[in-house]
Order: sequence, then structure tokens, then C-alpha cells
Amino acid sequence: MSVIAIVGAGQGMGQAIGKLFGKQGFKVALLSRDPARLEPIVAELAAAGIEAAAFRADVTDAASVKSGLAAVKQRFGAIDVLEYSPSNPKLPQATASQITRETLQPWFDFQLFGAIAAVAEVLPGMLERKSGTILVTTGASSVRPEKGYAPFATAGVAMGALRNWALALHAEVASSGVQVGHVTIGTFIGQNAETSADAIAPLYWDLHSERDALERVFG
Repeated sequence: MSVIAIVGAGQGMGQAIGKLFGKQGFKVALLSRDPARLEPIVAELAAAGIEAAAFRADVTDAASVKSGLAAVKQRFGAIDVLEYSPSNPKLPQATASQITRETLQPWFDFQLFGAIAAVAEVLPGMLERKSGTILVTTGASSVRPEKGYAPFATAGVAMGALRNWALALHAEVASSGVQVGHVTIGTFIGQNAETSADAIAPLYWDLHSERDALERVFG
């Protein structure tokens, strides 16, 4: 069976992505700073006949990311799909004119450097097997910063860097059979049925299975 590792999993997108890929025959590894909070999701997936487990990974700590993904590989085997979408509402916010190194650095650690650390643990194996998918998630300000909510500028700058890196990585590794894709979510998730996590999750499956585009945009 194939394996998906969802870094930054939680109720919402991580849960919906895990359920969708699980229904397609994937084993589901859910990683977050507090894996105990993921157990209800693991139980829900198990009730649906999906093999899943929770693992600890703090995306601001490269050693934690490394050990968490190593535990996934030990439990489930090689990781075929890596999805990166952590969330932390406690990170500092600032408008573009108020951004400082101190407000921006935590976002780069969380968004960009966390993703780089996670990819470093799965990409060599994917290149060796000549197959695999890496998916990253950002908000709309990574693509259209002028349309974003002004106080979210710090997040937008870091997410824009993550998008840039992901697309550059795809250009480098695509010829080796590895797909790197980016999902932009330009709405508040769960406001209604049309913006639910379950409604957005198919974008991730499309990027993985169709491999005809680098980006999908919701909202």
C-alpha cells in the first residue's frame, strides 16, 4: 500500500486529505506537535477502514521533523506522498510596513524551513524510486499579496517564499518522476459546505493523480 505523510495535520484539511487518500488505498501518517490531539482523527479513519497513525513533528525543529518522518517510515514503509500544511495562529502578524526581522523569522522557520526539512527526509527515496509527490499549501496572499488582508503580510511573504521554492523544486526534479505541487486556499475553510475541507481536499488528489499542473487554486 502507498503511504501519505501529512505534516501539520489536524481537524480540517489534514483530516480531509487523510480521509480522501485513505479511501484510495493509502496508509495515512498524521504528524503534528501534539500527536495525542490527532487520536480522534486516527480513530475516525480506522472506523472507515483506513490504516492511520499519529506521530510527533515540530516543523520549527529540523531534528523533530527528521525523527517524526523516520518513525513513519519505520511503521509504514517508504513515503509516497508528502503533504505540508501546518498552522499556528499564535505566530506574530504585521502589515507590510510593520514587518521586521523579528516578526518575519518565525514565519520563515514555520513555513519555508519546516518544509525544506520535511522534504529532505523523503526526496532522496523518491528520486531513487523515480516516483513520488510533494504537496504544499498556502493562502491566497502567496499568489496575490495585494488582495490579502493587510495584517497577514508576514504570513504572505513566507508563504510566497514557500510557493517559489516548491515550484523551483518541481522544475529541478520533475524529470526524475517526482511531482511537486502547490495548493492555494483563498477562503476561510468551513464557512459553508462549499468551502469545507472535504470540498477542498480533491485538489490534492488531482495534483497527485493527474500530474498535469503544478498548482490548484480554491477560492
